[in-house]
Amino acid sequence: MHFAKRTTVQAAASLALASIGLMTAAAVSAKEVTVWAWDPNFNIAIMKDAAARYTAKHPDATFKIVDMSKSDLEQKLQTTLASGVTKSLPDIVLVEDYNAQKYLRSFPGSFEPMSGKVNYAGFAKYKVDLMTVDGKTYGLPFDSGVTGMYYRKDLLAKAGFSEKDMENITWDRYIEIGTKVAAVTGKKMLGIDPNDNGLIRVMMQSAGRWYFDKDGKLDIKGNPALKAAMEVQAKLFKSGIVKPVTNWAEYVGAVNKGDVASITTGVWITGAVKSEKSQAGLWAVAPTPSLNVPGATHASNLGGSSWYVLSGGKEKAMAVDFLNEIFAKDVDFYQSILTARGAVGTLMASRAGKAYSEADPFFGGSQVWLRFSDWLEKVPSVNYGMFTYEGDAAVSAQLPALANGMPVDQLLDKIQQQLAAQVK
Repeated sequence: MHFAKRTTVQAAASLALASIGLMTAAAVSAKEVTVWAWDPNFNIAIMKDAAARYTAKHPDATFKIVDMSKSDLEQKLQTTLASGVTKSLPDIVLVEDYNAQKYLRSFPGSFEPMSGKVNYAGFAKYKVDLMTVDGKTYGLPFDSGVTGMYYRKDLLAKAGFSEKDMENITWDRYIEIGTKVAAVTGKKMLGIDPNDNGLIRVMMQSAGRWYFDKDGKLDIKGNPALKAAMEVQAKLFKSGIVKPVTNWAEYVGAVNKGDVASITTGVWITGAVKSEKSQAGLWAVAPTPSLNVPGATHASNLGGSSWYVLSGGKEKAMAVDFLNEIFAKDVDFYQSILTARGAVGTLMASRAGKAYSEADPFFGGSQVWLRFSDWLEKVPSVNYGMFTYEGDAAVSAQLPALANGMPVDQLLDKIQQQLAAQVK
């Protein structure tokens, strides 16, 4: 009897030890991929969805997704990379497209090249070009800031313009239309922060130009797209069709309150436009207006970011496999994040999915997402270089003078001088 009890106890103890051993083995075999990103309602939420899809097929994988502000992430990444002590870096980090070249060129060897591991031919070309250095491509292209012109069909109709009239127009024609809209309806055509150069960036890239040329050299004084963009911004204010705004709340508020008849910006504004339910059915979208310069198109970009793998990451192999499996191949995933988050990915196969082709009642039954994905493929590639934000600051510093009528050529001289001193 005592022997039987002892045998039972021993068996139970052995089973318990075996269970502990299995749990320990599982803990040891589990691979934790660490991710840094910002924006809990967009990038963080999307990364959590992607991680759940991957772990469903790879139970040995776990994810630690760290949410921080964009500025904190950039400062921490910059400081850590500069220190050379990279043990605290994550396996994957989100990098804004405008900063990609700065990190890749300033810290060679810090990011894992993914050429040969990812089929980049499946992504929008402009997105791949900005993460390519010396023939090697880094990162996994993520969301786009592809631009379009959103406009109130009812207000345009009152001024005598149809949806056809808004297709593939120039900025000069846009100003003509806006002048009549303002005269007939009393509404301004658009809202602009006089100190923000976002619209200038949109115009410049639509013509395939930036503050720097393809070799990274300053492209200011001889840049016809930058000159034309600044001239258009001056014309917009002079024409009286602009409602000045000073912050994001006023920018969106002008749209939602019906104070302006249109807005030209990145696709990420769609959710904000649709948040005013009373305007359902009144909106439409059209291609971005073009400049009157060589190389002008009706497609551009404002914003966007991508995922990069750190070369020193403990789980970089799994990180690459994860990004490749979900962000480079899973078309259904892109339907899900479009529906749930309004995220327009840059994997071109995504547009064949159901979510992209669905008609949107808010936009009068138009296939809005399909239109944006078509424009996405046409966005001109430019070199954002290492000093895009310095370029922005130099241009923004001259915007008050632009509004006061100073000749654009003089302003370009000042921008050239300021940037030349900073990028030596």
